[in-house]
Amino acid sequence: MNQQKRARRSFSADFKAQMVKLYQQGKSRSELVKQYDLTPSALDRWINQSSKSGSFKTQDNRTPEENELIALRKELNMDIQTLCLLSVQNH
Repeated sequence: MNQQKRARRSFSADFKAQMVKLYQQGKSRSELVKQYDLTPSALDRWINQSSKSGSFKTQDNRTPEENELIALRKELNMDIQTLCLLSVQNH
C-alpha cells in the first residue's frame, strides 16, 4: 500500500463543463475518470456544482449556512482585533 500522493492539478471551467457534458450525454463516470485520469470525487463535485448553480466556483456553490458561518467568522475576527487594540491602549 505504498501509494504516492497525486500532485494537485487544476482544470479550467471549460474542461470541467466538457466533462459534465460528456457525462450527461451518457459517458459513464468510470470511463471519464479512466480516460482523463481524474479522481472520482473531482468529477462528482463538478457534476454536482454544474447541476446546483451552473458554476464551478466554490463561492457560488456554498449553502446559506456556509455563507453565514464565513460572515460570523469575519465578524468574530474583527471583534478580537478590536479587543486586542483596546487592551493595548489601556496598558
